[in-house]
Amino acid sequence: MAWAPNNAKFAVCTIDRVVILYDEQGEKKDRFTTKPADPKYGKKTYVVKSMAFSPDSTKIAVAQTDNIIFVYKIGEEWGDKKVICNKFIQTSAVTCLVWTSEHAIIFGLAEGKVRQANTKTSKSSTIYGTDSYVVSLTTNVSGKGILSGHADGTVVRYFVDDEGSGESQGKLLTHACPPYALAWGTNSIIVAGCDKKIVAYGKEGHVLQTFDYSRDRSEKEFTVAACSPSGQSIVVGSYDRLRVFNWSPRKGVWDEASPKEIPNLYTITALSWKKDGSRLSVGTLCGGVELFDCCLRRSIYKNKFEMTYVGLSQVIVKNLSTGTRVVLKSQYGYEIDEVKVMGKDRYLVAHTSDTLLLGDLVFNKLSEVAWQGSGGNEKFFFENETVHCIFLFPCCLILALVEYGSNEILGSVRTEFMNPHLISVRLNERRQRGVEDNKKLAYLIDIKTIAIVDLVGGYNLGTISHDSKIDWLELNETGHKLLFRDKKFRVRVERRYLTGLPAKAACLAMSRDELLSSHDIISRITAALIKGEFYERVSLTCDGMWLDIMATVKFHAFITLK
Repeated sequence: MAWAPNNAKFAVCTIDRVVILYDEQGEKKDRFTTKPADPKYGKKTYVVKSMAFSPDSTKIAVAQTDNIIFVYKIGEEWGDKKVICNKFIQTSAVTCLVWTSEHAIIFGLAEGKVRQANTKTSKSSTIYGTDSYVVSLTTNVSGKGILSGHADGTVVRYFVDDEGSGESQGKLLTHACPPYALAWGTNSIIVAGCDKKIVAYGKEGHVLQTFDYSRDRSEKEFTVAACSPSGQSIVVGSYDRLRVFNWSPRKGVWDEASPKEIPNLYTITALSWKKDGSRLSVGTLCGGVELFDCCLRRSIYKNKFEMTYVGLSQVIVKNLSTGTRVVLKSQYGYEIDEVKVMGKDRYLVAHTSDTLLLGDLVFNKLSEVAWQGSGGNEKFFFENETVHCIFLFPCCLILALVEYGSNEILGSVRTEFMNPHLISVRLNERRQRGVEDNKKLAYLIDIKTIAIVDLVGGYNLGTISHDSKIDWLELNETGHKLLFRDKKFRVRVERRYLTGLPAKAACLAMSRDELLSSHDIISRITAALIKGEFYERVSLTCDGMWLDIMATVKFHAFITLK
């Protein structure tokens, strides 16, 4: 069995070697028949041992005992033609496989080798070899680390990318029996087998916990295990029973939940967790497939959103009107507290003990940034669609910016003025020749002083001092011009920085001193702008001569100073 990464497809292979495709509700939608390595031996000469979807959910890899892996292209829509796009012939039976990245399939062989198949080049190579049958294969939460279990009890670890963890590779531990049930959680590894014991091992192979059921006459050998997408829960299957273990971040141990006992279910042979963590599928020796709803709690928010807590560190937010879903997950495994939907029901905000999670429901961009406990005293501003949020600590008056989809704070400054009209942020809003990353912030240091900051380099571009209180400011799209207004309704343009519609009026107002002091004329200019056009008298100098030009300017959208 296998769930597609996009959560829309669920594949089950029967004893007849037929792959049946279901939708996420468990309704049968499609099917196709697998092929033998050599047609002359017939369709009953092999068994399908494992399956896995590609990261884009359009292909399925099928591991077979007749020494071959087939990759079927199933398409994006139900009913698309099924074709074989890759095949990898091996020297022994393929016993298990996982699809880790776009082109990389990791699989184990009966002869003890763990190999990698590349779907782009249609070639396979050996990662490492042992002398013992590969009985199980699993990945860590990120999919960049692999564990293989062997018939002699050995568990071997391999990293495609250790992500800076510094953990060792190679033989990790030796279990007391073949580790048919093998799962890799966020904080430890769960191993179980025919000795009726479930053992939790640490990151370097030392024993953390042991759950011994050898004296329980009703318990049978453990056959399979699966880890939730969050890495916080693990389910181990045996005979008529599922045992559930949840990681407790505060205690640093696995807590066993009440086992799920199902009479006449018989031996559990396969487990597969939906990628959003909301469902667990269970396959049995007798051909049954059961779907279990997995959640700690479920609630309705503002009668508009359904919040499903599928784990301590993962929440599914569903829009009840549109049916769209977003999975909010702590990458560090921290427990998520209450999730709020803010900013005209568009933005997600949630706290953990050490981080802040933010999300844009429209563009499905999620962020998690380091954020020490502040007691929930932040204020959030969502006026800018390119910047994740603007936060305020009332105690220390810090403004922090987070770009949508980024897991780092873009920049932070100290200021007392948190009005959105007194803050302007521009992030790559107009491409410029020779400039790859253009991110700038303008804000008030005090009521009469503006600071402009380069958020990419993290340095101050300059400050502008004024003789009156400033009540509005804005940068233009490129961040080269700045427009601001003071309490006396005087408007000024700093051409080194940015802005739009009032800019031309500001230039006109600045060209004549009497305009600056006349509220009535400013009002007339405003009225002309609303109407759509006004006449402008501009004095220019060229080669030492003054030129007086009368021009008509029509405003249909924002006008940028040249």
